[in-house]
Amino acid sequence: MTYMNRWQKTNLLIFLVLLIGWSACQDKEDINPNRSLDPNEKINTWIKDVMDEVYFWLEQMRPAIAKTAAPEDYFKSLLNIPTDRFSVIYPDYQELMNQLQGVNLEAGYEILLARESATNNNVIAFVTYVKKGSPAELAGIKRGDRIERINSERLTLESFQRLLRERSSNHSISLFRYNEEVGTFQALPSVSLTVTEIAEDPNFLDTIYTVNNEKVGYVVYHFFAPGTSSNPTQYDDRMDQIFANFKAESIDHLILDFRYNGGGFVSSAINLASLIAPNVTQNDVFSKRLFNSFLMRFENFQNVETKFRSKSENLGNQLKSNKVYILTSSRTASASELIINGLKPYMDVVIVGDITTGKNVGSVPLEDENNPDNKYGLLPIIFKDANKNGESEFSNGFLPNIQGVELRNQNRLLPFGDTNELLLKLALDRIQGNQQAGSRLSTFDIETIGSTFEQKRNFGTIIEIDPELKLSLKNLK
Repeated sequence: MTYMNRWQKTNLLIFLVLLIGWSACQDKEDINPNRSLDPNEKINTWIKDVMDEVYFWLEQMRPAIAKTAAPEDYFKSLLNIPTDRFSVIYPDYQELMNQLQGVNLEAGYEILLARESATNNNVIAFVTYVKKGSPAELAGIKRGDRIERINSERLTLESFQRLLRERSSNHSISLFRYNEEVGTFQALPSVSLTVTEIAEDPNFLDTIYTVNNEKVGYVVYHFFAPGTSSNPTQYDDRMDQIFANFKAESIDHLILDFRYNGGGFVSSAINLASLIAPNVTQNDVFSKRLFNSFLMRFENFQNVETKFRSKSENLGNQLKSNKVYILTSSRTASASELIINGLKPYMDVVIVGDITTGKNVGSVPLEDENNPDNKYGLLPIIFKDANKNGESEFSNGFLPNIQGVELRNQNRLLPFGDTNELLLKLALDRIQGNQQAGSRLSTFDIETIGSTFEQKRNFGTIIEIDPELKLSLKNLK
């Protein structure tokens, strides 16, 4: 019996030694840098390494699927769904950066989509705005025009998403325009449109109205971007010029139109806020930033604050009652909401329109600098922003002080700047002392079902490209 125990123990020991040796060889083989990897595996390894360090919801990150999976699928498998609605992977980092700056291949018009009637499946596209210098502008398309067909095919609940994708190449549209004299939409000749690379200027319109002997500055701003690759500050510089004129004209009131502004770069949000918040300088806090539990171990990611800028064009105490009016819709998101939240500790922000999207988290655009074969760009959610007072919980959106919804309370889209246009009129009415502005609006039976804004790469983004932050992330390795 004793002999048998010794024999068993000896064989067990030999077996364990062999097993450990085999496992060690297997582990060594698994981490062998010379082992040939599937291209997707290399990319997905980079994605996982990035997410393990920077992803805001680190503890809620889901288990990864196979590393040989398509990178898009692999990235999405990690996300904290449904909380994370905004982390993005894009197949080409440089194209991603171009699109974030408003550079796209397109015909140059944006649309809202609505059902024609609850009794049929037809869909109508309403042109929201046309980009300057675009093929759409050259073809005479205007805000408020209606589109029923793309490439001669009727827009329906079943076909509209497919037909919208056809707008990325040359296409034709049917067009209807409202005739004031007869009070209805009338058909125009079909329009053929080419697509071209457009660098859209987010500074769409600025003007000054005189209301009750007081001056009202009005700015339509479609996304946050400082400029383009060829002129990195041209859009911020233009905004500075607009506010220099507002200051010189001694405006009494300010209306910012963010109804289609889905976000963009933090630097441009800070630039605009620094023109508005009274007498702020580089010593005043615009936002406070919170990172994940891993990053917060490092000093560079603790007690992070972004500051206003000292701007000579700042309006100071010009604005009456220290108020700013901001026009919103359900597509007002991210950096637009960052402005609303950041200004609240410094002034009275009056929101006119609809509930905003609700996005209080931001990203840093990341690329794989060590693998030239990996062209992917990542925009994972990395941080949450709060204002000076630590307020950050607006994930359900900001509620309007004065409610009004395009195509619900006005059944057609009037030109930007028209003082009878729904949201602008509501703001002007309140400025003129009508405390009941918006309380007796008409309601139309129009069901909106989407828009082209959600497909824009800069929709739903708070993009931080601060060199120091990017360097801190890079130095984690």
